[in-house]
Amino acid sequence: MFHWFEQRPFFFAVLVFIVISFAGIIEVIPDFAKQSRPSVGTKPYTVLELAGRHVYIKDSCNSCHSQLIRPFKSETDRYGMYSLSGEFAYDRPFLWGSKRTGPDLMRVGNYRTTDWHENHMLDAPSVVPGSIMPSYAYMFDNIADLDTAYAEAYTVKKIFKTPYDVDLNGDGKIDVPLGEYQYAISLAKKQAKEIAADMKSQAVKDKVQNGLIPEIVALIAYLNSLK
Repeated sequence: MFHWFEQRPFFFAVLVFIVISFAGIIEVIPDFAKQSRPSVGTKPYTVLELAGRHVYIKDSCNSCHSQLIRPFKSETDRYGMYSLSGEFAYDRPFLWGSKRTGPDLMRVGNYRTTDWHENHMLDAPSVVPGSIMPSYAYMFDNIADLDTAYAEAYTVKKIFKTPYDVDLNGDGKIDVPLGEYQYAISLAKKQAKEIAADMKSQAVKDKVQNGLIPEIVALIAYLNSLK
């Protein structure tokens, strides 16, 4: 049989291609399936973090900042561990980016604080001399859209089975499902108060105390979650 193939180069080439393709599929698919699953410790974004992610997208932060650390020493020395595909399991859409006018933000939550982000978003050059990033002072006044963020969380929970339910006691049992709108919003406001407590702006603190969450608070919540 193999002698027949050896006498016919075209069919021999097809046979080699089929064998190599089959072997490649057998080798790649199991690893690909494993890597596409959520990495250990990866959690879905909270409603407040999703609201901040929406602000990040709306204001095109991903046009200047990537969220993808490549496996090169020059990048891992600066930004930390290179990105793993499973870390993006709950990202819809991905914000990998293709251009870096500013630094990569994949793990910015590991080395920047709420206070730093507050000052940086208000006046970047005062924090990073020479920075060309504009001021986002309006984020301190604009109110974050929690309803849209909640709708996204609820949708991906239902459609993609994203584990959004809340285990309050840490006993592995669901205490309050995400489906209860008022509870989900109350969690977002609680998280917002924790972030506002570390900020200097009294105006922001007052808004949060009154139940209003400025975009800057939601954005910082999102940036702090990137680790």
